[in-house]
Amino acid sequence: MGPTASIDDFRAAMTRLAAGVVLITAHDADDPPRGEDVGMTATAFMSVSLEPPLVLVSVRVGSRMDELLERQPRWAVSVLSESQRHIAGRFAMRGRISDRLLFEDIAYYRGEESGAPILGGALAILECETQQRVPAGDHTLLVGRVMTARTPSADGGPLTYFRGRYRYLT
Repeated sequence: MGPTASIDDFRAAMTRLAAGVVLITAHDADDPPRGEDVGMTATAFMSVSLEPPLVLVSVRVGSRMDELLERQPRWAVSVLSESQRHIAGRFAMRGRISDRLLFEDIAYYRGEESGAPILGGALAILECETQQRVPAGDHTLLVGRVMTARTPSADGGPLTYFRGRYRYLT
């Protein structure tokens, strides 16, 4: 095997790749008394296939989302608009407060297929069911079959992430 790039060099190179920003959500019904909603900001999200419709998201090994989606296969994706930057930042924090508090003052509704929170004002909504889990270093790649796809909001542009900062398309 040949050389491996240093973590700092690899991170610096990857910050030059602009990415869309999404909120991945799921509902943990096993957390009493009413269950708990879990969310995480992701920029490692992509379309994989049209037939069947498949998407891929990368989640950190050992994260709350990774642990939940190992037990429970249904989740949702809200594609964030440029006006939802505060939501992206809130759900991206490490060592953060409980997920229950993160959802407290955010407008959302429950997906019919996934039971997961779906953000009001998102540019696009996908409800997914995990088809495959692939270990990949310190992350798990989740390939999800898209059960529903909607584009409820035509207003505004997408929120993007480039060079370590949230950005807007102009």
